[in-house]
Formats: sequence, C-alpha cells, structure tokens
Amino acid sequence: MRHIPILRLGEVYDSLDRQDVCDHRNETVVAVTSQANPGLIRRDLQRVETARRALQAVPHNDLLDLCGRAADLFESADLPLGNEPQSVDDYIAVLSATSGLPHTLCRANMGKICEVLRQMPEIIAGLTRGLPADIFDAGLATVHGSNMCYCPVADALGVVLPSNSPGVNSLWIPAVAMKIPVVIKPGSEEPWTPWRIIQALIAAGCPAEAFSYYPTSHAGADDIVQACGAAIVFGDRAVAKRYADCPQVNIHGPGHSKVIVDNRQLSRCLEFIDVLVDSVCANGGRSCINASTIVCLGPADELAQALATRLRAIAPRRLDDPQAQLSAFANPLMADYIDAQIEDGLKVPGAVELTAGESPRRCELAGSVFMRPTVVRCDDFTHPLSNREFLFPYVAVVESRRESVLQEIGPSLAVSAITEDPSLIEALVNCPQIDRLNIGGIPTNRVEWDQPHEGNLFEFLYRRRAIQRAG
Repeated sequence: MRHIPILRLGEVYDSLDRQDVCDHRNETVVAVTSQANPGLIRRDLQRVETARRALQAVPHNDLLDLCGRAADLFESADLPLGNEPQSVDDYIAVLSATSGLPHTLCRANMGKICEVLRQMPEIIAGLTRGLPADIFDAGLATVHGSNMCYCPVADALGVVLPSNSPGVNSLWIPAVAMKIPVVIKPGSEEPWTPWRIIQALIAAGCPAEAFSYYPTSHAGADDIVQACGAAIVFGDRAVAKRYADCPQVNIHGPGHSKVIVDNRQLSRCLEFIDVLVDSVCANGGRSCINASTIVCLGPADELAQALATRLRAIAPRRLDDPQAQLSAFANPLMADYIDAQIEDGLKVPGAVELTAGESPRRCELAGSVFMRPTVVRCDDFTHPLSNREFLFPYVAVVESRRESVLQEIGPSLAVSAITEDPSLIEALVNCPQIDRLNIGGIPTNRVEWDQPHEGNLFEFLYRRRAIQRAG
C-alpha cells in the first residue's frame, strides 16, 4: 500500500492518523496519507524561519537553475513516494484514478508545470519587472542610480490546494525561486502532484527545509492560512466570501470568465469557433479561466448553435483513451448536484439547452461519472443560468448591447474580446471588473506565466520600503 507521509520543514513524518485515498471508480484504496493535526502544524510553523534561512543561503540564480533541473526530474524520473520510488506512469495512473482526470489531461497538466519550472528566469523577470537578482540575495539593488529595497512580508507562503486540476500547482512554484518557503495542504483526492513537485525540487538541489506538506482537515488548513503571513487559497464562492476581507490571502475562487464577441464579428463566428471551444473545454472545463459565458453584442443564435454542434460531439471516453477530453467526477454526488442545478434553472423561462439530445447530460462509463458539455442559450443576464460556473464544460450564450455590456458582465477573471473596435477595446482595458484581458482570437485559458491572472506573486510576497545610507 502506498503511503504519503507528512513533511515537517523537510523532515518526513509518519502519523498514526491516516486517511484513505480511493479510486473513484470502485472505491479501492490506492494509498493512505498521514494526517497532520492542527496542533502539530502550529508547532512546526513557529520555527518556519529556519526554512527561510535555508533558502536565503542559496543564490537566486542557483535556484533558477535548479528549477530547470527539477522540470526534467518531474517529467521523467522515478521520485520518492514514502519508502518507494514512483514512476511517471504510476503517477499518471493514480492521479487519474483518484481525481477523475483522463490520462491526456494529466499529461497536459504535467507539461504546464514543467513549462513553469523551465521558464522560471523569464517568469521572475516578468513578475519583478526586471529587477536584478540582488533583490533576493541581499534585499537591496541599485536600479537607474537609485537604491531599491524589497523585504518579504511573510516567512512562508501557505497554499491550500484543490483536487480538481494539478496545473494550479504551477502558481506556487515561483515562491521558492523568490526564497519564500511553502507550506502546502494538498487536496484530499489529489495529494500526488504537489508531493512530486517537492521531491523533484529537492532532488534538483533545493533545501528540503523549504517544504512543508500537511494533509490535514479544514481546521488544519485554517491554521496554515493564519500562521503564514501570506496564503493562496482555492475554493468555491463560500471560501472566497470567507477570506474576502483578508489582504494576506490570495483567493482563487470562481472565475466567471467570458468571451465577448463584437457584433461586427458575429458574421465570421465559424472562423473563430475553435477559440470558443478551447475557452470552454480546455482542461475538461475545470479551470477558473474556462469561459462560462459567451456574450454576443448582437444576434447570438447562429453562434450558439455552431458551438453546441461542436460541443455535442465531445463524448465521455475511458480515462486511458488517448482521445479523452472530459474529466470524471471523483465525487458522483457533485455531478448529481450540478445536473439538478441546471435542470432547475431550465425551468425558469428565458433559457433553452442547445446540446440536449437522446443521451443524458449526466452519464456513466467504465465506472466513472461524467457530465456532457452543455450550451444554454439565455435571453439576458437576468436568467439564473446566464452567469453560472460549473466543474465541467458548461457555457451560457447571452446577448448584450455595447452600451451596457461592461455593467452586465460582473467580475470576470479572464475575458477574451473578439473585436477590432478601438472604442470597445479602450473601454475593456479600463474596466476594473476584468482581471485578465485578451484582445482578439485568444482563448480565455491561454496564460503567459509572467503575466499572472490573479495578482502578482512577487508583489504579494514582497513590499518595497524606503532605505537611506549615510555617507
């Protein structure tokens, strides 16, 4: 039986309190994780400064180099998992079994993580706006003849991870290159990826003390958030609301990402249909930067029908099928809940499902529960299904007017605007409700890692302060 231990500032620790990690298809136990109680976490984090000192002793450029080596190890090496090595193929198999991701998406997320590790010099340069490495090695650098001093706001970065997408782990990795230790609470159904990243970084030469890994309860997760001076938390609307007034918490909640199609481009909708399909369906529709609403500034029926035709052709497949595009639900009750939410919404006048057919939306295949891609045509933004986000490829197609669209869309993590209208582009650029903006035929899910879509990690972990020297 595989066992995933706790890491206490780099030290492996086996707990008597353990939790099963099961194959979602048949409830077979594939591993057990040692569980960290809140008291243990609080005690450990009282000495997290030792982890910071261990990272501080490594030159910044060396950390950048070892990130590149870690990418190669993460991608192809056998890495420690408890007392046994884990191969890449085994990692893919168990990740798929417990999270519901098909092998194709497991490998795609691996590629995303490797890309971040390999591009770390460019990412750090983008996040810091090109500040020299002295900022991390000495805290002080001279830029254009002026002294610049940056100090960390926290001794560690707490990270409370979800189970739905391994690629989100790429968001915390740059903290290590910035000499900030990480304290990670993995998702209960996806303990594999953060553990493998940590092992790859340690094998590449990073100090083990920089990593704490605590499978734990909600109470333990709260202690991580409270004890670390900065934290990244993934969750639903309730989690986002809970931490909304906590400036030390970077919340990754629902994205409500959108594609806006200018009325002057609607006649060309078939030319950019691939952009819409990618925006809705990439990564199985599980990301906060997947489009959940397409807004047409003009008649939307032709576009909605064309999109529904494409999405209707995406069918559930076995998780090891090389053509698989849809993820299974590790918790079938979540699929039941989502299906019921959509059915209730369709009872409200003003919406029609365009992907409905002989096959049910919720379906089962080879022991896995899936939700088929769904397109709902809504009359306007007042309908309850017009601006909803679900954990599968779901999208509402809504009409709006140029004069009111920015007031109607609401907060949107990523927006792709298919337009060539300078006045509309200017309005979008100046819209405070949009976090990440793509102009032209760019899917909402396409990310340049030196341009983060939910805050700048360097600015979150460091603050500039004034400094003067006599003489």
